[in-house]
Amino acid sequence: MNRDVLAAITGYHMVRPGELVLCALSGGADSAAMTDWLWRQRQRLGIRVAAAHFIHGLRPGDADRERELVEDFCRARQIPLQVGQGDTRAYCSRHGCGEEEGARALRYAFLQQCADALGAQRIATAHHLEDNAETVLLNLCRGTGLNGLGGIPPVRGRLIRPMLFVTRDEIEKYLAQNHIRYVEDPSNGD
Repeated sequence: MNRDVLAAITGYHMVRPGELVLCALSGGADSAAMTDWLWRQRQRLGIRVAAAHFIHGLRPGDADRERELVEDFCRARQIPLQVGQGDTRAYCSRHGCGEEEGARALRYAFLQQCADALGAQRIATAHHLEDNAETVLLNLCRGTGLNGLGGIPPVRGRLIRPMLFVTRDEIEKYLAQNHIRYVEDPSNGD
């Protein structure tokens, strides 16, 4: 995993020395691995790391447990953490969209607000190789042009995706090797 993430970061010029990188940290495997990796490599890359955790209001029974895990994770590494929440269902009702689309819109708006408030130059999300393949397949099913066939871009504005060339299996091995706890979102299997 180390080689692939480093190659993506350098090959796509994702960060520059001195920049603050805000990590989207759900507490799941992908975001925990990404945030930990960036934190461990912060001196090598010359960056600072912060994290943002958004509570969507879709699984209230799990939200407290996930928030506590994220808070413990960041406290152990002395990573500054921003926490926010929203009502995804109310947003979807107002905007006539599905829950996934509404959750994404609220999450990205929160990430942008946090990045602006902290002065972060980059926002890192933990999309990985399988996410990219899934995106391409969904785009094909919907009917897409050339842009959709390209999948998830490694860099889009200040959004970066350093894990885009890493498999889920590699992520899970990294987490096990480094004894990193994470939560499993039951909706990931959908």
